Amino acid sequence: MASLPVFVCLLALVVQCHSDCFFKELVIKDLKNPPTGCVDEDGQQHAFGADWTRDCISCSCSTNGMSCCNQLPGVAEVYIPEECELVVNKQACTAKLVLKSDKTKHCIPT
Repeated sequence: MASLPVFVCLLALVVQCHSDCFFKELVIKDLKNPPTGCVDEDGQQHAFGADWTRDCISCSCSTNGMSCCNQLPGVAEVYIPEECELVVNKQACTAKLVLKSDKTKHCIPT
């Protein structure tokens, strides 16, 4: 049973290490009226130094631009045995492997 905590820790590392990230460089169109922050994908303005998370995508704004990383793994990035299923909770930004036959039980790949 000691392997369950080890597996959960490894899954957490996979989630952190294999998250998709992108950087959107700050564009200065008017030198007389420079930007005061970053504009996200929804058109919302965020001040320099701001950090925010929306839909499990964590972003930060700097004078260089906006940097964002998805906190959830892509299905292709995690090995999922046939008897298991990856359950994603977008409210908590977590993912866990459970048995397809009983979703209350963790699935431990052998």
